[in-house]
Amino acid sequence: QVQLVESGGGLVQPGGSLRLSCAASGSGFTIVAMAWYRQTPGKERELVASIASGRSTNYSDSVKGRFTISLDNPKNTVYLEMNSLKPEDTAVYYCNADVVVFGPINRYLKLWGQGTLVTVSS
Repeated sequence: QVQLVESGGGLVQPGGSLRLSCAASGSGFTIVAMAWYRQTPGKERELVASIASGRSTNYSDSVKGRFTISLDNPKNTVYLEMNSLKPEDTAVYYCNADVVVFGPINRYLKLWGQGTLVTVSS
């Protein structure tokens, strides 16, 4: 069983910074890619940033230059460093992981964290 546990959300003033963490726990798996999504009430979940195990990254235009995604492979942990935060960054942020679980037949799974609320407000 592979699980994702997120941490790091909270309240921050505009222009401030936060760092989100998401750790994948379990055994017998490898990470293919990890990503952060966000969602606000009444809107679809949107991709914020993604990173493959080979370190290639992708960012939405709205966060490019302000957010940085990184992956610590030995710790199976992905981070999202968020700088110059704006009120429109307020959302529930979800961690996502594409993993391969090893077994008699390897399985490809797409996992989600529980979500962590980021509020940008003065």
